[in-house]
Amino acid sequence: MIAGVTNRRHRASLEAAADGRLPGFILLEIGFMDMTITFPGGARVDAEVGPFTIRTDQPTQGGGENSAPAPFTLFLASIGTCAGIYVLGFCRQRGLPTDGIRIVQRMERDPRTGLVGRIGLDIEVPPEFPAKYHDALIRAADQCAVKKHLEHPPAFDVKTVVR
Repeated sequence: MIAGVTNRRHRASLEAAADGRLPGFILLEIGFMDMTITFPGGARVDAEVGPFTIRTDQPTQGGGENSAPAPFTLFLASIGTCAGIYVLGFCRQRGLPTDGIRIVQRMERDPRTGLVGRIGLDIEVPPEFPAKYHDALIRAADQCAVKKHLEHPPAFDVKTVVR
């Protein structure tokens, strides 16, 4: 048992990741950690998390050099890639090949707010993929932690700290 984790699903995911049944980086998804945001120059803003640096930039028309995805692009990509890791885990657990599987993510803008109003995820599978797993793939993708956080957003506490 994973110490300190009381949620059954999270504990099961952690245990599955620990014994190799799920990809190890799901541990990062479930764990909570601090990130340090830095300003390396120009319109770049990077996030340092664990051993990784996630680089962002703005497009040239936004004053950047277009050297990395914009933060909002990474946010949107996190939705599809998060769903993807659950689809991948589902297939791996059952020994199903992932060749020819892809997720196409489509965003629709809400004309009233100008914000993204709907996100669609199409899990495309090749014709030989067993039909009995089609609905299960959707249920796997629905486990995405990013999607769950959008459905139940956290509270934000933004402040200036002098150090």
